[in-house]
Amino acid sequence: MSNAPGTSKFQIDLRRHLRAQNICDNLVHLMCEIAEASKYVINAVRTGDLGVAGTSNLYGEEQLALDVLSDRIMRKRLIHSGVVCNIASEEMDEIYQCQASADGLYSVAYDPLDGSSLVDVNLAVGTIVSIYAGCDLLQPGRNQVAAMYILYGPRVSLVYTVGDGVHEFTMNNLMEFTLTRENVKMAAEGNIYAPGGLRNKYNAGDEKFIRHLEEKGCKLRYSGGFVPDINQVLMKGKGLFMYPALNGSPNGKLRVLFELNPMAFIIEHAGGAASNGSIPILDIVPESLDQRAPIYIGCREDVKTATAFVNGGKQEVKMEGSFVNG
Repeated sequence: MSNAPGTSKFQIDLRRHLRAQNICDNLVHLMCEIAEASKYVINAVRTGDLGVAGTSNLYGEEQLALDVLSDRIMRKRLIHSGVVCNIASEEMDEIYQCQASADGLYSVAYDPLDGSSLVDVNLAVGTIVSIYAGCDLLQPGRNQVAAMYILYGPRVSLVYTVGDGVHEFTMNNLMEFTLTRENVKMAAEGNIYAPGGLRNKYNAGDEKFIRHLEEKGCKLRYSGGFVPDINQVLMKGKGLFMYPALNGSPNGKLRVLFELNPMAFIIEHAGGAASNGSIPILDIVPESLDQRAPIYIGCREDVKTATAFVNGGKQEVKMEGSFVNG
């Protein structure tokens, strides 16, 4: 996107940038509505109740009051946007149908407040969003038409892709999202890693891979929050996040629909890769809302090395995708 004469890229707001992306008005409207909802979510994070809600989600996890409030904020905005037919949230038990017709409308899967248990110790958290055309949410992540996340940290930032680059916006003092970085790119390999899960539950291949990274002198940078850890890897343009299969949890922890697909879509469009150890995350066909998978995501060569270790040194793990060369 070229800037108008005399206009700094830092003055380009989200709506203007989206309108230049050759996407339909309904998708522009939807993504702007999500951005608006995030302003109320960050207010809830800063001022809301840190206690429990007295309910649990479909995974049997106790819901925090902030989870429930953030979900309510996001769901209400999506329902009243007029351009959404189906909604799936990590905090809901089933898909919520907004409209019966899917013509020209979108389905949205989201995690309203990923990492909410970190709020009480004042660490960064975020919202993750996946968008599909039509009414089908249980399809490969490669079919997404857009993905985005909002990071609630020292600054509030929004990162999105609609298939033509990855772009970062930052909330200013008027609570407007303005362009900060355009066409964010990942290097082929990096020197930081963020390993989730208890290491004493790692499989042999994952343990060997971690030792390999340590021997290389890579730096461990892990906050316990998926959004800030992915944001660090992406914005530094180097490194890898992993949450592998664990002894007792062969599918890892993170959900394909709400967390893995949107982040994999963003990272691949920045030139990186995301794999479950055998196939790209975006090629997984989800069979249920609560499906989980291991993940290795970040610089393409780092992901390739990780999957080789996981598979006992075999190099024939599928890595190619439609968004990356090679």
